[in-house]
Amino acid sequence: MPATPAWPPQSTPRLFIPTALAPGPRTIEGAQAHYLASVMRMKPGDPVKLFDGATGEWLAIARDIGKRHLTVEVTEQLRPRETVPDLWLCAAPLKKGRIDWLVEKACELGADRVVPVLTQRTVVDRLNLDRLTAHMIEAAEQCGRTAVPALAEPTKLAALLRDWNPQRALFFADENGGAPALAAMRARPGPAAILIGPEGGFTPDERTAVHACPAAVPVSLGPRILRADTAAAAAMAVWMAASGDW
Repeated sequence: MPATPAWPPQSTPRLFIPTALAPGPRTIEGAQAHYLASVMRMKPGDPVKLFDGATGEWLAIARDIGKRHLTVEVTEQLRPRETVPDLWLCAAPLKKGRIDWLVEKACELGADRVVPVLTQRTVVDRLNLDRLTAHMIEAAEQCGRTAVPALAEPTKLAALLRDWNPQRALFFADENGGAPALAAMRARPGPAAILIGPEGGFTPDERTAVHACPAAVPVSLGPRILRADTAAAAAMAVWMAASGDW
């Protein structure tokens, strides 16, 4: 006897909807409607998965399909909103392309919040936050997340350290060395953040200020010098492994 096909199929497209979802009709417009109608070639009766960052993931069925809008019927909740690991990524902005990659990986690796940190050697001081948010939404759609990381306004390093909650560990990749990251992160469970400096590294004064923060934990990411975006991804992966998210 043939097996019953999975429903909805694994190939079902996923879209982020910025307003709360519930059973009933929903109109999708603009670029998302174009994607479903023209790229995915959806037809009436086809399924689509929707998530809103608050209530989880929902199944919807296409009903009326136009060129720039379509109507779907939200039918059932497939999954509740995920439990997000309490990890922030605090990183100096990088050049376009590398910063886009960085926020995508922060989403894929499970970060709860991304905080751009302005330092003395930061090469980029103006960010297109809408573009970065769009990259994180696309990453969430592709990797199966039901929550999109929050993106904070850029903040200066001095202000970040001044207002830091001592209950949140601040693991920072110290080029001068520190405890092996995995051991240090296992020894300090609970809410955490990872601080990554700019492409030129922290200045001596900045490194001194970070060390003076009571929550700061200097860590080493191995014997090789990593680029800032590589260091951020590596540190997040180590923290997820240490915290049991992996």
